[in-house]
Formats: sequence, C-alpha cells, structure tokens
Amino acid sequence: MATVLTLVALVEFTARAEAAGKRYEDTVLALLGRHGGQLERRLRGIDERTEVHVIRFDDRAGYEAFLADPERSVLRTALGESAPTTRVIEVYEA
Repeated sequence: MATVLTLVALVEFTARAEAAGKRYEDTVLALLGRHGGQLERRLRGIDERTEVHVIRFDDRAGYEAFLADPERSVLRTALGESAPTTRVIEVYEA
C-alpha cells in the first residue's frame, strides 16, 4: 500500500537573482502533477527572498521521480549559481 508523503520545502533565493529563482520555482512546481505531487501551500517571506512550500506526493516513488525529472534538472543547471537553495523536511500531522 502506498503511503502519502508530505514535505515542507524552505526555498531561499540567491541575492540579486530573486526574480530568476521565482520563475524557476513557478516552472518546477508546475511539474509536480506529472509525478503524483500537489502543491498544498506556497508562502512567501516578507523579505521576498524566501518561500515555504507544503507539498504532498501520492508516494515516495513520485517524489523520487520528481527529483529525477530531466526537465527539472535542465532548468536547475541553466540557473547555475543563481539557483535557489532548498531544504526539504518530511513532515506528518501531529
């Protein structure tokens, strides 16, 4: 039986590359559906340099497929050092 996977991603945009980072996140988050993922919440810090995403996947395999998505990899590589940094935390309802 598949287990739903819930993640919180803390995304920090590179200084002076915030607009590029936001465009990247817009594009990458749109890829979630092809891997059984769904963006539940997208919050932006008042500093405009940080976002918090709550993401749910049907299962861990979907998350792993999202991470390995070739389109996502190409987009990230294209940004180079301007790519946002992301910390992902697996969470559950308390």
